[in-house]
This record gives sequence, structure tokens and C-alpha cells, in this order.
Amino acid sequence: MSQFCFVIPNYNHHLVIEQTIADLQRFKLPVILVDDGSNQQTKQVLQQVNDRFDNVTLHIRAENGGKGAAVHDGLVLAAKLGYSHAVQVDADGQHNLADIDRLIALAKQHPTALISGQPIYDDSISKGRLYGRYFTHIWVHIETLSLKIKDSMCGFRVYPLAAYDKLTKRVSLGKRMDYDIEVMVRLYWQGCDVQFLPTKVIYPENGVSHFNVWKDNLLISKMHTKLFFGMLLRVPKLLWRKVKG
Repeated sequence: MSQFCFVIPNYNHHLVIEQTIADLQRFKLPVILVDDGSNQQTKQVLQQVNDRFDNVTLHIRAENGGKGAAVHDGLVLAAKLGYSHAVQVDADGQHNLADIDRLIALAKQHPTALISGQPIYDDSISKGRLYGRYFTHIWVHIETLSLKIKDSMCGFRVYPLAAYDKLTKRVSLGKRMDYDIEVMVRLYWQGCDVQFLPTKVIYPENGVSHFNVWKDNLLISKMHTKLFFGMLLRVPKLLWRKVKG
């Protein structure tokens, strides 16, 4: 039987996190909230959230390790606690929580698949972010020899934890903004199906972005280089998967 929980990474997002947790209460699911070495103000808010909601487990990282490190800790903890699937939700209010019902329903229809939001953006997204995503889409299509992955950067996902555990026992994933892309490509390489759900994504006016243009773009470029050469080693397998449909 599928057992779901939420995993929410948080680094200095204190403005809307309590409301986000409150909005998730209707699902009556456990919430793993990961404090990725946040500042004192955020720590106080997260502790208040932990004290207020009985279904919240607050996992504290002593130092900031990056979004990928925080999500990974949350997924590992979810698996240890016996959950089969983890719904990843960002802490900054970007995601449309009204679509969680459909996200979970899709995960129940495809229990071994990675389920991901396929963002529909409004005018709040910058042109730089938008064009950067298209650049990554092209690289991911090359790395998988497929158009199956429609978006690899959206953090609104449902992870099948058995597949994730199998993957992370074999490889070490990126720990920062390169994580979302790499984990999706490598799960696909592993044979995991990927399903997408169109969903509205916004960038709140008071939102805090932790994307470092130079540092994170360099990390992502290095990651794509590594994945490209990894693809070359897997060409026969990927082509055979394509032929099988």
C-alpha cells in the first residue's frame, strides 16, 4: 500500500512557510520539514511550526548544504520512517498546492514513476530564468535521447522512495541547484518512468531566491558535461528503450 508524506526543504524562507504547512493539513499526511542551516529568524519560525502542528517532523541541518542536500536528507528520512512516496513542495509559495490532489492521484496510477509538475508560468518569471530553462531542456533531451522529460527543474514532485534509495546507493548526486535536474535524468537512466502534470508556478514579489547566477550555472554546466559523457556509455540501452516505446 502506498504511504505518502511531504518533504519541504527550507533555507531562510520564513514568510509563508507556516501558511504553507497550514494549507497542507487537509491532506492529513506527515510533513518532513528540513531546516538547511537557516538564520535565527527562520529557525524560530520553523520551531513554532513544529510546535503547532503534530504531523510535522523538523529535521535540522547544522550547516547549509544546498537545496539538493536538504531534499536528499528529507527523502532518506521519509524512507526510514516507512513511507513509500514523498511529495516535494518548495517553501517559498511558488507551487500551486491545489494541484497536490492530482499529483498524488497520478502517483497512485503510476506507483513506480517519478511524478513532476510541468510549470505554466505567468509574467512573474524573469526572461533570464525562462531562457535558462529552455537551455537545460535541450541538454536533458540529449542526455536521455528522448523528449520524455518535459521539465527537469520543477521542485514540485512525487518521488518513489524505493527507486530513489536504489539510485543513491550507487551514485552521489549534486547537492545544490544541480540536484533536481541530475536526479531526474539518473532515475530515467535507471529505468524509472517519468510522468508530468501541468501546474501554475509563480515567483512571489517578496520571494527570496537562493540561485547564484555564476556559482549555480557553473555547477549545472559541469553536471551537464558529466551527464553527457554518462549518456554516451548508455547509448545502446537508451536506444533500446526508445525502440521498445
